[in-house]
Amino acid sequence: MEAYGKILLIAMPIFLLLVLFEKWYGWRKGMDTVRNMDMISSLSSGVTNVTKDVLGLAIAVISYEWLVSKLALTHIPTNWLTYLIVFIVLDFAGYTVHALDHKVNFFWNSHIIHHSSEEFNLACALRQSISVFVRLFAILLLPAALLGIDPKVIAIVAPLHLFAQFWYHTQHINKMGFLEKIIVTPSHHRVHHALNKEYIDKNYGQIFIFWDKLFGTFQEELPDVKPVYGITRPVQTWNPIKINFQHLWLMITDAWRAEKFSDKLKIWFMPTGWRPADVAQKYPVYKIEDPYNFQKYDPPSSTLLAVWSWVQLIMLLLFISYLFGNIAAIGKPDMFIYGAFVFLMVYAFTELMDGSSYAVLWEVLKAASGIAIIFYQGDWFGISVYAPAIKYVLVFYFLLSVGMATWINKENKTTAIA
Repeated sequence: MEAYGKILLIAMPIFLLLVLFEKWYGWRKGMDTVRNMDMISSLSSGVTNVTKDVLGLAIAVISYEWLVSKLALTHIPTNWLTYLIVFIVLDFAGYTVHALDHKVNFFWNSHIIHHSSEEFNLACALRQSISVFVRLFAILLLPAALLGIDPKVIAIVAPLHLFAQFWYHTQHINKMGFLEKIIVTPSHHRVHHALNKEYIDKNYGQIFIFWDKLFGTFQEELPDVKPVYGITRPVQTWNPIKINFQHLWLMITDAWRAEKFSDKLKIWFMPTGWRPADVAQKYPVYKIEDPYNFQKYDPPSSTLLAVWSWVQLIMLLLFISYLFGNIAAIGKPDMFIYGAFVFLMVYAFTELMDGSSYAVLWEVLKAASGIAIIFYQGDWFGISVYAPAIKYVLVFYFLLSVGMATWINKENKTTAIA
């Protein structure tokens, strides 16, 4: 956990700078693909995902180390070829999991967040799940386990494989010649994120595109069909925590309402989007039928709200950087308390971005929690070592957040009445 946190301390500012560069580049070229609130939602989603990962809030039912100890037929030495084999094995495993996420109702919940943006840009690459608490991924690494590949190799290659999937989430790179036949390019991935009938559920590859060509899931980006991004049942919120559990909640309520017991069971394993006929009739859910004629989610937001949302995002990044940089010193159980506060913070300010009438209550809860932590510890998780006054600055920030949320909420109501 600590090592991964240190890696993220370097990776996060790089990702942020690249996201901002894409915003600037698009603005300069007259093709801005990054909406302000959508970008903040995406970045906050990325923070919740890495927080969950660093805190280890997921259980691996079967670990790769266990597979190696029980099933290894040989133990190949670690060299450059080993890393290449692991990279290819990981990529095939990623392709398989990705396809399952799209094809099976239950697994879609863990992937919906990544497709929830109605834009396609580098920021949306950071929309990653927090809803997976049980991992079965190691089973798909069976080929590597049979070869007895050192678990340390997996630990090194896995984050590199993940980070390598960031760059192709952009509309500013056109087709890339012969590389289109080998690797996943922006053109391939634009198809994957599109909801057009020509494109939906295609191009599951993560690094190599030949898996899709081998298994019949490949679709080239067509010159006369412009991709339209998002999902057919739009999430209609900036709150990444809500998005992560939205599909799961729909399945739970559908299972509860279904008259047939068989429907209550099979809803989890049916193709993505399937609902019992009786429930779908009584409780219809909005679905985009025409991808070229629908209203993107874009609730009214004042300049004040836009600026304050950026202030909140910057504070979030400062909070999370302190956690990742000092996680060993913070230790258990305090790091889990800290993580819960981060999630509460994200929930509160994205509710305000949505214009929710409960946003002020969430900010009050965040402020009360933050001040209670400082009061109980006499500090903010040991931060006084760096500067004793920081805890007082944080108390001021918590109170300011409540005041700003109240002001913005009142402004929204006044605008709505007018």
